[in-house]
Amino acid sequence: MENELEIRLADADDINTIGYLAQQIWPAAYKDILSPSQLEYMLNLIYSPEALKQQMNQQHQFLIAVLGEEPVGFASYSSAGDEGVYKLHKLYVAPQLHGKGLGKALLDFIIEEIISLGATTLRLNMNRDNKAKNFYQRSGFIIIKEEDIDIGNNYFMNDYVMEKKLKV
Repeated sequence: MENELEIRLADADDINTIGYLAQQIWPAAYKDILSPSQLEYMLNLIYSPEALKQQMNQQHQFLIAVLGEEPVGFASYSSAGDEGVYKLHKLYVAPQLHGKGLGKALLDFIIEEIISLGATTLRLNMNRDNKAKNFYQRSGFIIIKEEDIDIGNNYFMNDYVMEKKLKV
């Protein structure tokens, strides 16, 4: 990559950028998995400015990946409540940049941050039909269970729960 990747902590001033990125990335990521109506419902549910503000207030730490001057991805994580366990809530990179190491860079940044906070495990939920499963498995995550989560409006998230033990 000719431009240098910068990963920075995000705050409330970045809510519109995160929402914009989600609107660009989600349709490509989920077009073969979710119906257009469920996609729209979930984008509004998870990425409206109010929803993002609420997540930040619930101690979700957001990151933004910037390539050159352009935001190209984002992630978020938080403590999962159990000692040493953190949850990766989001990790998304612009589709045209998949396979270029940006997702790995975001994941590595998060792991380094949470290890410094005492993390021993990183957990995530992901749609069972998401092709990103291979990325996470290559990164050392294993599937520990399946979960179906009612998100309202007669929609369910049909997820794998995956986990990675961290070397502390």
